[in-house]
Amino acid sequence: MATPARRQSKSRKRKRRATQKLMLPAIHWDNQLQEYVLSHHVSLSGYYHGKQVIHKSLK
Repeated sequence: MATPARRQSKSRKRKRRATQKLMLPAIHWDNQLQEYVLSHHVSLSGYYHGKQVIHKSLK
């Protein structure tokens, strides 16, 4: 079985592990809708940056 010839330093080990992290979704609180909305996305109500961009037709 292969074994490492030298011990890896703490900084080298930490550099390798620095990329293994959990990413949180980019969300923000929308005061007009009073709910959290994904950033750079149209909300389920059809609003984007406080303006209604998708109009839902009534049936």
